[in-house]
Amino acid sequence: MKRNLLIICILTCSVLLAGCVSKQKYVELENKYKDCSDNLTFTTAEKIDYENAKKQLEQQVSSLKSKVNQLSDDTLTLSKRLNQSEKDLAKAFNDYDELLKQFTDLNRTSSTEVDKLLKDIENIKKELNTQREELNTAANELTRKEVQLADLQRILDQKDAEVKALKAKVTDALKGFEQSGLNIYEKDGKVYVSMEDKLLFASGSWVLNSEGLSAISKLSKVLENDQSFSILIEGHTDNVPYKGNGQVKDNWDLSVMRATAVVKALLKGSTIDPSLLSASGRSEYCPVENDNTAAARAKNRRTEIILAPKLDELYSIINKN
Repeated sequence: MKRNLLIICILTCSVLLAGCVSKQKYVELENKYKDCSDNLTFTTAEKIDYENAKKQLEQQVSSLKSKVNQLSDDTLTLSKRLNQSEKDLAKAFNDYDELLKQFTDLNRTSSTEVDKLLKDIENIKKELNTQREELNTAANELTRKEVQLADLQRILDQKDAEVKALKAKVTDALKGFEQSGLNIYEKDGKVYVSMEDKLLFASGSWVLNSEGLSAISKLSKVLENDQSFSILIEGHTDNVPYKGNGQVKDNWDLSVMRATAVVKALLKGSTIDPSLLSASGRSEYCPVENDNTAAARAKNRRTEIILAPKLDELYSIINKN
């Protein structure tokens, strides 16, 4: 940036010395350069924020899955302990009955032996009471874990059903675009709406064409009726270097501009809450095809709309643990 500023200063001085450009023209040129620099800085910061938000969401989902697995393991362990405690309690009662029988048989023996037997019986009673308390505690803990696990499973099943229902609605709304590079699929509990660039943009452009606007409009109608999902728009390019000028200079810039264009198209004329949306550019670094062929590059030039269910209720249950 400093180098560009130096070049502009040199050029501007040269022009002023030559007397070919007025002071007003120089000021306009300087203002345009400042605007371009500010826009690039803003876009780069915004991209980093969206990537960090996505990583954080993925880490949260991974943490939730780990905690659900841990709850399942805890429940299994408590069940085993409960079964063992029941066996120990039954054995203790048998021992108690045997001691009572022995006491009856030995009621005419020496007082020393009777006292010892009575102490043994008292100790067994204490042990039985202790085991009974431990058993009750274990049973209560197991019940609590089972209720919590059932709640988690219910919410997971509900979210899974919501994802499948949303996928069906999106698929129905976008019928007719399949042959234009549209792919709708479910992955890791999210709905992916992947659109190749031939459906959305002309080569090297970030302006949506008429067919792309039509597809985005139909998708917007579905999403504004179900706002329980976060919406991430990712722009992807192929590995052919983009040689642009002005604000968009490379594949990073192009992928961000395309993602942002889709965000604006989704919001235009809709009631979707803007806070649910985020846009990011992935450039060429997340290809779906690694072959260096025209067909593979065409598939890699895509925009993905990722619909993820909110997990607030899951966090609430886990935080109660």
